Amino acid sequence: MRVSRPLAALTGVALFGIALTGCQDQASGTITARNGATHVQSLTNPPIKGCHRFDQGVTHVDNFTLSSILLYTTPDCTVPKGQQSVYVDMQASDEVVRSTGPWHSFSFAPD
Repeated sequence: MRVSRPLAALTGVALFGIALTGCQDQASGTITARNGATHVQSLTNPPIKGCHRFDQGVTHVDNFTLSSILLYTTPDCTVPKGQQSVYVDMQASDEVVRSTGPWHSFSFAPD
């Protein structure tokens, strides 16, 4: 049985698309940050690697990506002595505890 060229091409494109999603360097979805009721920043499909700074300190983060994130009070994704980062699972939200102060950066949690 012979396969038509358009069908073969469509199959090839579909397989190529599946292969590309398997080695993504970006998180699928959006991270939204607020300071109180004020919208600060939204990041759509941010890179998985590295440290990401918020434009200013934020007190509420919505993680609508398919990856978990870690929030930091420092701008360089480091954890000050005696403190810890805050884990926010995929499709979840968190608000800052008054004693820790606002978050200034985030990174993606290792798988």
